Amino acid sequence: MDHQVSLPQSTTTGLSFKVHRQQPELVTPAKPTPRELKPLSDIDDQQGLRFQIPVIFFYRPNLSSDLDPVQVIKKALADALVYYYPFAGRLRELSNRKLAVDCTGEGVLFIEAEADVALAELEEADALLPPFPFLEELLFDVEGSSDVLNTPLLLVQVTRLKCCGFIFALRFNHTMTDGAGLSLFLKSLCELACGLHAPSVPPVWNRHLLTVSASEARVTHTHREYDDQVGIDVVATGHPLVSRSFFFRAEEISAIRKLLPPDLHNTSFEALSSFLWRCRTIALNPDPNTEMRLTCIINSRSKLRNPPLEPGYYGNVFVIPAAIATARDLIEKPLEFALRLIQETKSSVTEDYVRSVTALMATRGRPMFVASGNYIISDLRHFDLGKIDFGPWGKPVYGGTAKAGIALFPGVSFYVPFKNKKGETGTVVAISLPVRAMETFVAELNGVLNVSKG
Repeated sequence: MDHQVSLPQSTTTGLSFKVHRQQPELVTPAKPTPRELKPLSDIDDQQGLRFQIPVIFFYRPNLSSDLDPVQVIKKALADALVYYYPFAGRLRELSNRKLAVDCTGEGVLFIEAEADVALAELEEADALLPPFPFLEELLFDVEGSSDVLNTPLLLVQVTRLKCCGFIFALRFNHTMTDGAGLSLFLKSLCELACGLHAPSVPPVWNRHLLTVSASEARVTHTHREYDDQVGIDVVATGHPLVSRSFFFRAEEISAIRKLLPPDLHNTSFEALSSFLWRCRTIALNPDPNTEMRLTCIINSRSKLRNPPLEPGYYGNVFVIPAAIATARDLIEKPLEFALRLIQETKSSVTEDYVRSVTALMATRGRPMFVASGNYIISDLRHFDLGKIDFGPWGKPVYGGTAKAGIALFPGVSFYVPFKNKKGETGTVVAISLPVRAMETFVAELNGVLNVSKG
């Protein structure tokens, strides 16, 4: 039975359309797969990753092809689950809060849908950037599916558009994979959709390589990212939140760098992150003595040498060291201060640091990261999410995360590559703040540069 939903006219897009959804179904592996219990790693099952995260991809029509994207992706998904069969299972919690995948082969949730809107209309309404006001209709939250344990590990919805373009949306359980791992899975999905008989990079489980027994665990670093929780997060204190996307081209990065000493070497991540951290702190206007944090999500695959991880490893392999400063110092000192803190934080990550995090998780009950005063940035620009190509439709117009924030914590931004309507390339950053703070934040940005929505 179809589900017809009329979306209210959005204040941000001025757009209204209807979505017809078929009943959700389970897509199972195309061939029999092993039935086994596979423990996650000590990086995977920390409390801070026990949530679902949505991504979304928009595709232009190819009128010369009569292929149906729903059927192409559905078949490829069944084929991919033969190789990535743990995704077709269900998470269970064992002793000491250890998570493991029960490889039952039950399958992943799949929804077929149609929307009476064209991609050009979405593009014209600036609705191809997060936050997507219609996300819940393009990635329907099937009742009972959003829990972490004992539920499908992937939710996929493919929505045909009236122009013959389509939208591919996916929600994944973050304990199973990270940005690099998701990119690997989606590339495999595309390869199978395009006719390959097997993924070019075979997936590898090997989660034991980032697992340590409590008796052998040695915490060798100070991990302030997992300090005991103190204080109240200044963002999540009951104020209504608003989300906006900002588009940073090379010109905006150059304008930010004019605030820094000309001989100070820095990456675009360091320059942009230090600037956003400072502007966000000014906007939130906390007590000057408040401890503010900028957490860098560091992909640590290249750090691991003993032993190294195989290219097909798709589990979580990142750590989250935090740069820490008082609000007063962030606001009053030159931008160089914040940038050097970020550089020091990044350089602190070694193989021993990663091993120390696994030891901490095994011995301290898999704690949550500190939320109070924290701004987390995840750079997705190197994971090729903008190149997820299912064949005739080419690369997506937008491909990346669907909103700012994760689960109940709004203080997360993702850096997503994007090309705007003018053909300009840059980085999209979605930010969620209380309404009044957002007004101040925009004013701070515009004081230095004129950032326009892509």
